[in-house]
Amino acid sequence: MDDFFPPPAKDGLKWASAGPDVIACWIADMDFATAPPIVEALQRRARGDLGYPTWAADPQAGPLAETFAERMLTRYGWPADPAAVRTFSDLNQALQVVLHLATEPGDRIAMQVPAYPPFLGTIEEMGRTLHTDLADLAGCRVLVLVNPHNPTGKVFTRDELTTVAEQAERHDVLVIADEVHADLVYSPATHIPFATIRPERTVTLTSATKAFNLGGIRCALAHVGSARVREALQSQPAFLYGGANIFGVEATVAAWRHGDGWLRDTMAVLDRNRRLIAERVPEYAMPEATYLAWLDMRRPGMAEVLEREARILVSDGAAFGPGGETYVRVNFATSTETLAEILDRLARVWSPDPGTPYSSRSLAGPS
Repeated sequence: MDDFFPPPAKDGLKWASAGPDVIACWIADMDFATAPPIVEALQRRARGDLGYPTWAADPQAGPLAETFAERMLTRYGWPADPAAVRTFSDLNQALQVVLHLATEPGDRIAMQVPAYPPFLGTIEEMGRTLHTDLADLAGCRVLVLVNPHNPTGKVFTRDELTTVAEQAERHDVLVIADEVHADLVYSPATHIPFATIRPERTVTLTSATKAFNLGGIRCALAHVGSARVREALQSQPAFLYGGANIFGVEATVAAWRHGDGWLRDTMAVLDRNRRLIAERVPEYAMPEATYLAWLDMRRPGMAEVLEREARILVSDGAAFGPGGETYVRVNFATSTETLAEILDRLARVWSPDPGTPYSSRSLAGPS
């Protein structure tokens, strides 16, 4: 994995938004090169037929649904139904479509906080009401369950998921399970699809974008276990909500069928990196999944301080809603050398001791 592209080879949003002397570690893109099987699949498609694919008349009949079902059964023991799969351009679109069909303005949507900012924005922009107490779903129409969780990296246990399922059953709540980080779980934690517990009231959202660093391919899917939501989708005009494009499908199929060697190597680097952060940052709780470190700076506004004084660009925890005000989210999907430099810069301006927020060497590495 050390032969991955260095950050200067990346020209997407992550690095384009950072100044020339600023290390970008904010948005959830990796600094690694694309998996060779994905590159080869896209090259074959580009050199071959770019006309209408065989599934053009019915996007849901393409290879994505079968590939998804194969992967869910192989990795997680979930016999997902390919006929229940609907393709979308990304998870945000899928969430908005399902909420549009299953809820009304003013309805209460439960979601654990802190939370992925676009999901929080969706609830507000659609005129729904955020409910943050997952222990009591009374009065809620939908629970958006993010597992593995962004930004904390928590992986829910079977007991925890069963408790949530009992609440959902008791209060007749639809569960929209965002499981896009499922392939990024570190042993001994294991990912359990919520649909294996309550399939009939679950809509599962996922894609290959996070695990295989494909944020720009615009390809996601929903497995719609809820008959009510499935019927609502089927009643809509066929192309109203769009769907995945031919390159997105090619990339996703290649990732899920041929990319696991690359993914194993990537997870080894990410595991090494999360452990490096734990060595350098006292009291840091290593995530059970994802490549995102959720760091408590013990005071608000530290994202701006870190960009200005440490020259590292992180995500401000305040954007993740209640409970995130003193946190920053750091993307550690980069080379170990780059991560070490990030931690060195962090150490120059911040200490975990709330009495000495600046100029402490307590996080410094070996001299």
